Amino acid sequence: MGRISELPNDLLIKILSFLPTKVAVSTSILSKQWEFLWMWLPKLVYTSSCCYSKSEDKRLKCFLDRNLPLHKTPVIESLRLYFRYPHLEPGDIKLWVLTVVSRYVLELEISYFTYQNEQDILSSSLYTCKSLVTLKLNGMILVDVPRMVCLPCLKTLRLECMTYLNEDSLQQLLSNCPVLKDLFVQSRGGNNLRKFIVIVPSLKRLTFLGGDDHLDEIVVKTPSLKYLDFTYYSFKIHHCLIENMPKLSEAYVNVSFPILERLIGSITSVKRLTLLQVDYGSEDVYGGGFVFNQLVHLNLRMYQRYSLNVQVRLLKDSPKLRLLGLDLCRSRRDVHGTNGVIFWNQQSTVPECMLSSLQTFKFSGYLGRPEEKDLVIYVLKNAHHLKTATILFNNRFFEKNRDMIQELALSPRASTECQLVFDR
Repeated sequence: MGRISELPNDLLIKILSFLPTKVAVSTSILSKQWEFLWMWLPKLVYTSSCCYSKSEDKRLKCFLDRNLPLHKTPVIESLRLYFRYPHLEPGDIKLWVLTVVSRYVLELEISYFTYQNEQDILSSSLYTCKSLVTLKLNGMILVDVPRMVCLPCLKTLRLECMTYLNEDSLQQLLSNCPVLKDLFVQSRGGNNLRKFIVIVPSLKRLTFLGGDDHLDEIVVKTPSLKYLDFTYYSFKIHHCLIENMPKLSEAYVNVSFPILERLIGSITSVKRLTLLQVDYGSEDVYGGGFVFNQLVHLNLRMYQRYSLNVQVRLLKDSPKLRLLGLDLCRSRRDVHGTNGVIFWNQQSTVPECMLSSLQTFKFSGYLGRPEEKDLVIYVLKNAHHLKTATILFNNRFFEKNRDMIQELALSPRASTECQLVFDR
């Protein structure tokens, strides 16, 4: 211990920063030199959970009330508060937020769950914090955006399961984040989010996970977007406007048909696309006239009622495609052949990517139904530059269908380099 104490204070603080905050605080009893070292820590984490007693939470409250305003570091790099059903008052948390905002906090993360209704634990000064770069909120928190909002340095915003004071709260907040790069919004039923309006020219990444709520309006204007993750299931939408995203590189899309129809034309510049299809019986699921000129990696996942024609349509519209993944996700009943309908009609013309660029094909959830088998044979027969075709199935299918596997192995291939791989 003596040799460690001989190190410079800056180095000791660096060592303490690798410890949990509670452990770092406990070193204050070691000696006079260590008594206040922890108060120079730039990153702080405090937690309380339902297993904590009322007296433990009271001690935590007294500790933060006393020490947080006296913290010595001129800039708090990050404060993380994880409170799960604590014996704490919302006003206590609001006071701590106010304190760190006045200390030029760079990153604030709050996870808060309570037995009560959503609570207003965010100080109004948070919405005008000039130093804040990252804000992450999760849980039963009320977002009450004041009239005056200015977050000039905020680059990352994560809002999980928030409750908004009114339907314009989210839009008002976003419109005052001029350099926002990364936005994550997770909605849930009953949280009164009726409008999802994102008009942020600077945004690079957008993730929206919709719950069982029904939005009245969706507006997305993000011309600088490079990554999109969009999940929303409702088939009822009054107004939806999604503008072109010319810089989009990667997209994960899991939406109902009305949204897909409006979204698809905005993401044609994408290079990597994962599309989850719930119930599109028709081949014409997104209108006509769209070409994915940059798409090289396509993963199509389908549930319940499968239209393999959708895949063929995407192949026709993706002339530079190099990797194709097909994942048929089925229920237990469907695995035993008692549910699910598959549609696929062999095409009279071969898509351009089959002739010139497709190199990898992966089929997951294969059950050997005639349409599935015909599709695999079709790809093998027509993909002139295919290097690997991987068929994934469960053990039961393998034991019962060895002849079918042998038939696929002996089917003709347009590419002499193609390796057919069976896996479980």
